[in-house]
Amino acid sequence: MRRVVVLVFLLAGMQLILPLGVPGHGSELLLTFGFLIIAAYSAGELAAAAGLPRIIGYLFSGVLFGPHVMGVAPAPVVHDLEPVSQLAIALIAFLAGAELRWPEVRARGRAILTITLSELLVDFVLLSALMAVIGSRLPFLQGDVRSTIAFGALFAAICIVHSPAVTLALLNETRAGGPVARTTLGVVLVSDVVVVLLFSAVLAVTRAAIPPQGAPGLGIGGTIWEILGAVVVGGLLGLAVAAYLRVASRELFLFAIVVAFIGVVIAGLTHVETLLTLLTAGFVTENVSRPEQGEAFRRAMERSAAPVFVVFFALAGAEIAVADLTRLWIFVVPIVLVRVAGIWLGTRVGARLASVPREGRLVWMGLVSQSGVAIGLAAVLAQAYPDRGDAVRTVFLAVVALNELVGPILFRAALGRAGELHAPPVDASAEEATA
Repeated sequence: MRRVVVLVFLLAGMQLILPLGVPGHGSELLLTFGFLIIAAYSAGELAAAAGLPRIIGYLFSGVLFGPHVMGVAPAPVVHDLEPVSQLAIALIAFLAGAELRWPEVRARGRAILTITLSELLVDFVLLSALMAVIGSRLPFLQGDVRSTIAFGALFAAICIVHSPAVTLALLNETRAGGPVARTTLGVVLVSDVVVVLLFSAVLAVTRAAIPPQGAPGLGIGGTIWEILGAVVVGGLLGLAVAAYLRVASRELFLFAIVVAFIGVVIAGLTHVETLLTLLTAGFVTENVSRPEQGEAFRRAMERSAAPVFVVFFALAGAEIAVADLTRLWIFVVPIVLVRVAGIWLGTRVGARLASVPREGRLVWMGLVSQSGVAIGLAAVLAQAYPDRGDAVRTVFLAVVALNELVGPILFRAALGRAGELHAPPVDASAEEATA
């Protein structure tokens, strides 16, 4: 009830204060930014109290207060807050890379890698085929055959991503630590890296074949550099951060934000893929630093990223055109069903190849949720192709909302069937992620 009262007073205050300002000035931008932090956070707490993921509350607050419903956050202000989204994407990518710790992956490496590659491949093929069948019925797939195939593949590359945040949060909550829990966690973390690589490659090829409006094509050399260069640049950035952590351990809260900003700027200057650059930097930092230093920096970045993520998800919700969304539900449900079917089939095939068929019958239930990395990829696509990206984001956020509602329920059921609920805690590094 207290959160509802907070939202009512916030909304009343905005209605009283906004008419006193001059549209377009920085004061309106700062006021809206502050309003979104508190309003989205309150909506997230209301969602959590109702047993829903907080991200649903953040997204819903953006939809409600955004330009398409109440208009508290008008479209020009939402556009001016785009740097917040860019910062959030950088933080999401870095934290996703930092969650991939080599000792954890090595412990169950063969099974994790086999299941991951099988599941992602099957899911990607099925979703790409569905996009080809739907064709021009979806706004972002309209155009010639080349455009339909390219943007269908991009959408499929985004759709196959999972949610480390939901997985880790549920494992910590239930204290599950058996084979299904550990294998699911490993698959989710490794798949983040594979999906970012796949998405970066598909996006680079698409840019070369279908340049965004007003931008020249990259060519083969530019495409290769955008991907491989991101690994090189990200690796160097990660080594630099690890070196800093060896000689300094103070003010990490601010340093984490600086690292994300520097990563975005360097990626832009060197013309490499930002997501892959920051993901590589996070992986190198975590695995090169001393364990206590890497953990301290990761925790500092999670704290500094928290308000940024709240606003990022609210802004993502504000971009949703509700009128368009009501027309697109007929496509959203089949996309969710095909994705779940692909996860089920690919996981079972991979588990059989890895000689862990029992786990394969349950692991798929922990791979349905989607969260930060997925929305970050959709935002990257929207920035690269503004004419199609908004339509992609509208459809995709509806897909995420359904998966976020169903995913945690399925994963808890899988852990219960495996007899792993309230088992000993997951390995030390299984902390809640923000990706």
